[in-house]
Amino acid sequence: SASLSDLQDLQDHGAEVLLPRAGLVTLSVIMAVFSVTAVVLNATVIAVTLRHRQLRQPLNFALVNLAVADLGTTLTGAVPSVVTNAVGYYISGRVGCVLEGFCVALFGITALCTVALIAVERVFVVCKPLGTIIFQEKHAVAGVAASWLWSLLWNTPPLFGWGNYELEGVGTSCGPDWQSRDPKNLSYVVCYFVLCFAVPFIIIVVSYSWLLWTLRRVAKLGGAAAAKAEARIAWMVMMMVVAFLVSWMPYATLALTVVFKPDMNFSPLVKVMPIYMAKSSTIYNPMIYIYMNKQFQKYAIPFLLCGKNPFPPEEEASEVQTTVSPLNNKITPE
Repeated sequence: SASLSDLQDLQDHGAEVLLPRAGLVTLSVIMAVFSVTAVVLNATVIAVTLRHRQLRQPLNFALVNLAVADLGTTLTGAVPSVVTNAVGYYISGRVGCVLEGFCVALFGITALCTVALIAVERVFVVCKPLGTIIFQEKHAVAGVAASWLWSLLWNTPPLFGWGNYELEGVGTSCGPDWQSRDPKNLSYVVCYFVLCFAVPFIIIVVSYSWLLWTLRRVAKLGGAAAAKAEARIAWMVMMMVVAFLVSWMPYATLALTVVFKPDMNFSPLVKVMPIYMAKSSTIYNPMIYIYMNKQFQKYAIPFLLCGKNPFPPEEEASEVQTTVSPLNNKITPE
């Protein structure tokens, strides 16, 4: 990663930045398209939820929270990168870099935690690990609050000296400093990776594995309809996990490589692609979690198309809801 002082020297002496001018302009255009799309999709989710009481249900709180976090990531990270890439260098100074790095990390990790929260909530509702306890509004609010508090807890330390925010990639955006060899910074990066990436990923894998296992048992009891529902949900689960990996794994891999093999040289393309792939999750998330949700489809598509809906409402194929009886451990379709 480029440091702020290095980039300032490049600017002062008129030297070439890490990526050719044409490459920076291309990045700017790509991020502009991504930014507009992400703002439209996530703002639509928030708007239709505010307009329609039917959508303000506990199970949808996490989906709306994901849209809020993704919108924040777009406005504080993707939109500024459009400007800096178009100009050709970072223009916001040291304070701007720290502020951008903190905000993008805060919103990004909140979104990541919310994806894990959605997985846990689905297990809670479908598999009923706590027996007869029903998922209520207080549980949904607690989950949303926990996602923000966890992100705030691990993104605040660099503001007080444990870790740091620096220029990353080709020097036109800011994020956590993966390159510093300072022991305090290294300890922060390792903790950050384990607790803000590895833990959410493990939660997602375990939760969806449990969910699919439960649905498979239901399918054996429920016949063709249950089997069809299982196949549809399995497809959604696969898309969710793949989107998570595509968005975040390259970024995490690059960061860890920089931490543990600091002498390894990367091309500008290798430096920049993982960063923008992580930011692209702001588009994948609403498409997968929201627009594959029939409830949101019903209101979001007409909202986007000025009242028109080219997709006639189907008779909703209900997902098989299951109840796990704590007494006999049998699963019965409802």
